[in-house]
Amino acid sequence: MPTLIELKDGVCKGVEDSFTHVADDAEIPDGDVILSLTRFQTDGDRLLSAGRRVGVRLEPHEEVEALAYDLPRLSVVAPAFPKYRDGRAYSNARVLSERFKFKGQIRAVGDVLREQAGFMARCGFNAFEPADDASANEWQAATHRFRHVYQRSSDAHAPAFVERAS
Repeated sequence: MPTLIELKDGVCKGVEDSFTHVADDAEIPDGDVILSLTRFQTDGDRLLSAGRRVGVRLEPHEEVEALAYDLPRLSVVAPAFPKYRDGRAYSNARVLSERFKFKGQIRAVGDVLREQAGFMARCGFNAFEPADDASANEWQAATHRFRHVYQRSSDAHAPAFVERAS
């Protein structure tokens, strides 16, 4: 099982990943799985009814709202970054954390670079599958690289203008 970086209470740790990503044309293995939205719509109820832990991978063109009914039953939602330049996964993470108050894991998958760790954490991501060999310590440093922020987000950081006013 590959290593996953989890962010909890501001601390990044490397952990073993119990989830297996399953392609749409592959047989579903035993254990915890992450499926595409299409595959989840076909097989999700059956897997959840069997007591399995299930996650859903959201591609950038797919909307979080398609999962609204099922979110309380999901363990992971994994917005995908097909390229580091495609920021639609940030919006999906923010909708999950702010509007839907999703309590499960919001996992960044795809072309996930540590240079974007701080921005991902601010939008609600709490787990990362790095595209490079970056360690949890490197991710820790990247998530706390900037002391000041300039706009509100999903995290509790006060923007610089609020800090100046107090």
